[in-house]
Amino acid sequence: MSSDGPVSTRVSGREAETAGATVPDREPVAVPEPAKPRRRRRRFVRVGAAVLVLAVAAGIAVAAKPFGEGKKPAPQAAGGSSLATVRRGPLSSQVDQSGTLSHVARDDGTPYAVVNHADGIYTWVPSTGDDITCGKVLYWAGDTPVVLLCGTWPAYRDLSEGDSGKDVRELNRNLVKLGYADRSELDPDSKYFGSATATAVEKLQDKIGADETGSLKLGAAVFLPGPLRITKAMARLGTNARPGEQVVQATSTEREVTVQLDASQQSQVKVGDKVQIILPDNRTTSGKVGRIGAVASSSGDKDSESAGATIPVYVTLRHPKDAGTLDQAPVRVQITTAGVKDALIVPVTALSGQAGGGYSVEKVDSRGVHGVVPVTLGLFDNADGLVQVSGNLSEGDRVVVPAS
Repeated sequence: MSSDGPVSTRVSGREAETAGATVPDREPVAVPEPAKPRRRRRRFVRVGAAVLVLAVAAGIAVAAKPFGEGKKPAPQAAGGSSLATVRRGPLSSQVDQSGTLSHVARDDGTPYAVVNHADGIYTWVPSTGDDITCGKVLYWAGDTPVVLLCGTWPAYRDLSEGDSGKDVRELNRNLVKLGYADRSELDPDSKYFGSATATAVEKLQDKIGADETGSLKLGAAVFLPGPLRITKAMARLGTNARPGEQVVQATSTEREVTVQLDASQQSQVKVGDKVQIILPDNRTTSGKVGRIGAVASSSGDKDSESAGATIPVYVTLRHPKDAGTLDQAPVRVQITTAGVKDALIVPVTALSGQAGGGYSVEKVDSRGVHGVVPVTLGLFDNADGLVQVSGNLSEGDRVVVPAS
């Protein structure tokens, strides 16, 4: 073979040793690995593209006809969807609201005002936070103790033997309840101030340190609905006790939860509804709706979208001791407004709106085949996110709950 120039032949060290040749000392030359054949890589690219085309085509087919002939294969967990089991049982409808746990005030939320009708100098007045029970001294004017008695009819005159009226009946009820007379001696429903009343009044006066006259002067007693918790002392020791001025402001010693209910929900709540109260430390106690306010009030700016009318709802605690010493404490309440003993129940999130109106759920049968089932809605349990339904469903059926 002829050549136009010298030809350089590269020989590896192993080949040189085999041939007996001498290999000069030098750095070893890195021999790159042979490149993979391009033909195989192109085949992989072509196969991947074909798979992608098939996947896109399948996606288009599903989008064009997602249920096929009204059905489709069961979805996998991918995508966040899950299956819920239709169950049967009791269901309650609840209103979930925030509220405030505090001592009971008057129906309009204002404190009770204790007005003085005695003469003299204030020689003792209670302090803020003091509890005064019925039959105990509320304050002193000079050497006259003013006693707190339970009742809704205010004192407006002197009372003595021979008088009669509603105020006398309240006095008789207090004297019997406080133990100053037996029912056999004094009828608590009697409107008459007789000798039995006079005798019982003397016993009361002796107990509280007043002159034992057997009669009750205006200003010697204050009638209010129940025991008081002093919220503010208005009178000052050593000042004149002027008739008509406030001595103290007070609430009841009992506590209740006040809820400002949206006026649109007023028809759902009624007196006597059961209530679960969640205290600030996450303990729960029970209660019931005791009363509902009659006057709606507006909250927020009237020009604001957040403005709305609310109705006060007052919740009575069944176990007041559960609240400890809490006052003006924020709580959560769940008012049970209705109930069904035997309902077919699905999660609210399983519902889908239908184009023509109404709702449906997506049912999955035992073969994993899906179908749309129209349902009629019943009671909602907003607290647990459940709803009563009726339709072509049975207990134990599975329905799709889409990813949120």
